[in-house]
Order: sequence, then C-alpha cells, then structure tokens
Amino acid sequence: MDIEYKALEKLKRFSKTMPHFEDGRIDYHNAKKAFVIICFTKFNDEILLLKRSDKVWTYKNKWNVVAGYLDEIKPIKQKALEELNEETRITKDKVSSIQIAEPFEFHDEKIKTTFVVHPILIELKERPEIKLDFEHTKAKWVKKEDLSEYDVVPNMLEGAKRVLK
Repeated sequence: MDIEYKALEKLKRFSKTMPHFEDGRIDYHNAKKAFVIICFTKFNDEILLLKRSDKVWTYKNKWNVVAGYLDEIKPIKQKALEELNEETRITKDKVSSIQIAEPFEFHDEKIKTTFVVHPILIELKERPEIKLDFEHTKAKWVKKEDLSEYDVVPNMLEGAKRVLK
C-alpha cells in the first residue's frame, strides 16, 4: 500500500467523526486534530518560502511553505497542486514531479491541536513568477541548508527532513 492510499484511508475514517460544511468539506474549526499538507516547492537547489500574513488563523508572520488542510477526500497530490496554485499561482504544467513522504504528528500545545502532517516535495521545471494570495506577504527562494535561519512554523523543519534529502 502506498503512502497516499494509506493517508486517504485514515482521512476517510477521521472525516466520519468530524462536522462538515454544507459543501462537504471537513470543518476543522474547534478540532483537536487536523490533517494537513506542507508542500516544499523546489526549483534547482532552492525551496520556496512564504511569509504568512496577519490574516491567517495560526502562525501569523512566520515563514512556511505552501500548506493547507486536507478538508476533502481527494488524492493528496491533487490537493497539493490546488494549494500550490491557490497560494502562488504556479500551475500544474510547471511541475515536473510530486513526491509524498511519510506523515508525522505534531502537537501544538499553544493552540491545543494535533496536526497529522503530510510532507510533499513538488519539483518545478522552471522558476515561475509568484503571485501571492491573502495568506502570505512575501515569497523567497532559499537553499535547504538555510531554512533553519528563518522564523518558521513549528512543524516545517521536520517536514523538510522527510522530503529534502
């Protein structure tokens, strides 16, 4: 069984225990556990970092990669492409490969939430123009060895270890 299949099966079981919005998406408001993806977008030897705005619910003004809730039962790679496009306007045709690493759990005591984190590596064919949505204020391409120099969201460096070898 591959990583994506196992992750989707767990998400399906979890989804049955959660409230849903009218459109069918999982409602993570007030949830003590949330399934998320963190997408390391790579071109050559650099990773795209995004600075979170003060308009987001968690980790305001911290650096992160493209990320989002797994709030629909759909292939994780498809969700990664959707988040990539939503947050940066990078389209599928710019992607050369997508790899999913083993998920891990991260508990944030401050917000009393456990995240089931699915790290993903998205490699690009060319360095694209980045157009940010409201979730971010800045974009920056950095070397993987420099990631720890930024004020990043708590689970990001663990995800980096899993996908950036």
